[in-house]
Parts: sequence; structure tokens; C-alpha cells
Amino acid sequence: MRKEKNRKEKSMKQNKFAKKKLFLFDIDGTLAVGDTLYKGTKELLDYIAEIQGYACFITNNSTKSNLDYVNRFRTVFGLETREEQFVTSGFMTIRFLKEKYADQLIYVLGTDSFLTELQKNGLQITDVADENAACVVVAFDNELNYNKLTQACKLLLTKEIPFYGTNPDLRCPIEFGFVPDCGAICNMLTETTDKTPIYLGKPSETVVDYCLELTGFTKEETLVVGDRLYTDIACGINGGVETCVLLTGEAKREDLIDTPYKPDYIFENVYELYKACAK
Repeated sequence: MRKEKNRKEKSMKQNKFAKKKLFLFDIDGTLAVGDTLYKGTKELLDYIAEIQGYACFITNNSTKSNLDYVNRFRTVFGLETREEQFVTSGFMTIRFLKEKYADQLIYVLGTDSFLTELQKNGLQITDVADENAACVVVAFDNELNYNKLTQACKLLLTKEIPFYGTNPDLRCPIEFGFVPDCGAICNMLTETTDKTPIYLGKPSETVVDYCLELTGFTKEETLVVGDRLYTDIACGINGGVETCVLLTGEAKREDLIDTPYKPDYIFENVYELYKACAK
């Protein structure tokens, strides 16, 4: 019995992830792509539950509400989750806007579902260049059209108002590769108006701060896991926690040479991370 105990204690010391309880996961390109759940995702989530840890899903995709994600995880991936586990760039944007622009009109370039979510939270929203708009907010919009861009340009060029983006991601991973994300849409507006947005989702440290406040875990117990260096890994660095990059999405091994966003750990995929945690 004593030898078995000593072996377990030695194993815990050798496992660099033994103290990690709070895992902050990106979704697209990290745990899944499209409707495909990567091997190792369910195993890692089960492991976190076994050690009485907590998983948060910190995605910069603002097209879905937290409830949308719960339903998607259940119906598409067969995973049971709760709304509070999802910390989207849309969620962080709503928190910010309710604090700063609760009683003001806000111009939003985004999907219909995102605008509806903002309205459900009591915010006054417009999708036309209303002269009373107090700020411009741009989200990832897979319903984008030229009129939306025109309305945003009109406000940014005719009024001195703040310009916010939900997230700086340039491209969103899908089955065949990538499509333009919020950062790419914002870049179009910046090139046209010379106005630069302030981003509210990852890599802001407020994402990590919120998750720590929500769960009560410490920074030492926390690990940010993602596939993108300038959002996922930068978010963990900004939040003062350790980070892990998975090479199943945007980041490639050669990108790690010169990046200012150096992860603490590197794995080929989520299954390799699971094996490292559970050993």
C-alpha cells in the first residue's frame, strides 16, 4: 500500500497539470471544427469533471447566445453543458455595453440573432446610421452585406463616436479552411475610415478575470487552451495564467518561433493534452 501511495505521489509531482482545475477552452479549431468534435475533447471534459474542476468555453464567436451553445453542444456533440460555462465575445460585449451605454442608442453591425440578444438584455439597438447613435459595435457577421458596411462608415466618418469590435480574429475556421471573421470586417472599416476599434473579447484580460470571479479558482489553477496565438494565448498571458496551444487550428509550429505570444505548453491536439493531464 505504501509503495502504491508513493507511486501516485510521484506521478502527481511529475504531472505538470496536476494543479490545474479551471480550463478555459476556445472552441473552433481547439475542441471542434464545424460539426466535428475532435478526439479527446469528451475525454478531457470527463477528466475535468472527475477532478471536480470546471470548464469554461471562451469563444470569440458572437453569432450564438449562451443558450444556443448549450443546445449545439447537446444536439451536435452529445455533450451536456450549462449556459454559465460559455463566455463568448458577445457575452463580454453585452456586459460592457450595459455598463457604459445602458440608456443610449448603439449602432450594431452583426447577425440578427446577435442584435436580438442585445435587445433581450435591455440595450437600445439600431442597424441604420442614426445620428443619435452613441457608438459603433461590429461583430462577426455571416449575414454581412454592403449596406451594413455603408451604414457603419457613415457613422464613423460623420460623427466622433467610439468604435468597438467584439473580437480581433481575422479568420474563422470551418470545414474547408477559413472565412473572414470580425477582425477582417473591422479592418475593412479601418482602411476606409481611419478609425481603429477597441476589442472587447479575447485577448482582453477581462475574460480571464470574469472566469476566475465566476468559479473561485486561482490563477495558478487555471489554464487557457486555444489554437490562435494573438487571441487565445494572448488572452491567457494578459490574464496572468498559463497557456496551451493546440496545433489543430490556425497556429502552426513555425508560427511559434517569432511570436510575442509564447504559450507555456504545445500539443498537436486535444487528445494529446488529455493524455498529459490524465497520466
